[in-house]
Amino acid sequence: MRIFYYNLQCEAFQVEKGMNFMLAFEKISWPQFLEDWRQKNDDRTDDPSEIYGDIRLPERATAASAGYDFYSPHAFTLHPGEEITILTGIRAIMPENVVLIIAPRSGQGMRYKLQLMNTIGVIDADYQHADNEGHIMIAIYNDHPDEHKVLSVEKGQAFAQGIFLPYLVTDDDSATAARSGGFGSTDK
Repeated sequence: MRIFYYNLQCEAFQVEKGMNFMLAFEKISWPQFLEDWRQKNDDRTDDPSEIYGDIRLPERATAASAGYDFYSPHAFTLHPGEEITILTGIRAIMPENVVLIIAPRSGQGMRYKLQLMNTIGVIDADYQHADNEGHIMIAIYNDHPDEHKVLSVEKGQAFAQGIFLPYLVTDDDSATAARSGGFGSTDK
């Protein structure tokens, strides 16, 4: 059994042998971003190279913030009943036994009943090795019943947040499979 200790400065998770593991965000490669852009945004007229060049890595807003804000790489408007998938151009690097949870920003959730299409975003540690380089795509939905509650997000504005959390596995866990695909691939 491995015992995890958490350093209060959020710098690293350490296992009993004193090994450090990095938590980080990185941009995916330009070829991967372009491939995903062509698959998901065939109706957009934005220049994908400009959007890729302006991708901003997630950051915490304050020293006590739990969540890392994800910033929209392009402006968008979301009317009640509409959904959009945002290609963030970001991947998360994390050790085993750490998960990245994605959620809407609290204020937007309250004002627009903004929700993730898959209810909660769970980014597993091995997703960074997926065929799509671990590209985090965030699908959101404006669920507000008032037709006047239109969400407008500017390019570079925070629209979601990610929180790194440690997790435990059972003593009799025997999972050995390796991930290759992206979203929804672990049950195939």
